[in-house]
Amino acid sequence: MVGAYLGETNARLSRLFDYARTTPCVLLFDEFDAIGKERSDVHETGEIKRVVSFLLMQIDQLPSYVIVVAATNHAELLDRAVWRRFQLRIDMPAPDLSRASLLLERCFAALDEQPGISSQGVAKRLGAVNYAEILDFYQNVRRRYILAQGGESYSQIIDREMELWDSRVGPA
Repeated sequence: MVGAYLGETNARLSRLFDYARTTPCVLLFDEFDAIGKERSDVHETGEIKRVVSFLLMQIDQLPSYVIVVAATNHAELLDRAVWRRFQLRIDMPAPDLSRASLLLERCFAALDEQPGISSQGVAKRLGAVNYAEILDFYQNVRRRYILAQGGESYSQIIDREMELWDSRVGPA
């Protein structure tokens, strides 16, 4: 969406919104803070201020059959006027230990053999993480197991992944 040249971002947004007005749809913007930044930020250029103003105008002109969904990890960076364009806001906090354990338990249940290690123990060792990081960890375990072609158990692979995890983020 965001272009390097002056006016390029607005041109791309214009094409997107022109299309969206032609058919019932859901527009999903991930990393919305990239185009919905606070306009009063002194570190931002005039270009991003024009983009935000243009974006707000485009959202206001959408027909009722177009739904706009925006996601960000940096809600504090969004322009106050952007917030007024959304009727519903959902906060997705990081999981606590029990929810992290539950997600890992469900992931482990899908394995062809049980890992022989408790999901709560793994969750505790992962520490304060979000759902995406838990799924990334699980995917790494699955990938390594497949590549090992039966040469290693899930428990061995999880132990090795935990060591890598600890070296990357420090012990929980």
